[in-house]
Amino acid sequence: MTPDPSDRTEQGVGIAYAGGAYLLWGLLPLYFLLLVPTGPWEVVAARVVFSLVFCLLLLTIARGWRRIMAIIRQPRLLGWTALAGVLIYINWQVFLIGTLSGHVVETALGYFINPITTVLLGVFVLRERIRRLQWVAIGIAVIAVIVIVVAHGSFPWIALSLTASFGTYGLIKKKIGPAVDAVSGLTLESFWLMPIAIVQLVIVAQTTGITFGTVSTWHTVLMLFAGVATAVPLLLFASGARRIDLTVIGMLQFITPIMQFLTGVLLLHEPMPTERWIGFIIVWIAVGVFVVDLLRAGRRGRRARVAPVV
Repeated sequence: MTPDPSDRTEQGVGIAYAGGAYLLWGLLPLYFLLLVPTGPWEVVAARVVFSLVFCLLLLTIARGWRRIMAIIRQPRLLGWTALAGVLIYINWQVFLIGTLSGHVVETALGYFINPITTVLLGVFVLRERIRRLQWVAIGIAVIAVIVIVVAHGSFPWIALSLTASFGTYGLIKKKIGPAVDAVSGLTLESFWLMPIAIVQLVIVAQTTGITFGTVSTWHTVLMLFAGVATAVPLLLFASGARRIDLTVIGMLQFITPIMQFLTGVLLLHEPMPTERWIGFIIVWIAVGVFVVDLLRAGRRGRRARVAPVV
């Protein structure tokens, strides 16, 4: 069977969108480091506020208010978006604390093991059956975490919090499915988080002081664009994910932690003692097993699609 050229074009567009999303996510640590001296609590509050503003503009331009009103009329969907908002808030806050406190390498660790966490959630929550190599990858990843805890002498709470929050966020997105589009979903998630953002800004104002608008014009512009930096990768990812196979998504998602790891080690010169290298090498072995399994599953799926009908 000859592949349809239009399918190849759609695949190419999908890879470009999803790849762009992961590249932007990989650059986020450098972006947020430009916001210093602003602390993580103020940055996350700014992300929430300016993401909501940006999404409201998109809804108006794209005439998407009808879609969001349809979601509002469904209490169950509204509840899922509220829970998704709480989880993405935890993810954003932990990521900013890690990035602005010199733990970019540990944030990379969290996103390296995130695909494996997603598989585990599928097994225990959705009762999905997984393949033998996936179990091997999970076992190796667990060994890696134990090595890092025992040998390095510290619990990788940043990495595990990131993978748990983002993995569960992805699970909720899967349960919601196409009933909530990307812009409407992010709009509602940001809306639910507004009270938290306001409380954070009040506390920051009374303690360390608000930095927005007080540092420099360039700093203020970067803070204003925190919402765009948050929303654009999510929208690119949503556009790409519906065009390409899950196998390709699984391969592309490692762009982000690789970039974050290189940023932490090569640009920020974060410490990498021998025991930490050992832990990361074990994680990369788990990732390698996971990728091999994805490639094998994708090859079998392609063969099944092109098999002649008898």
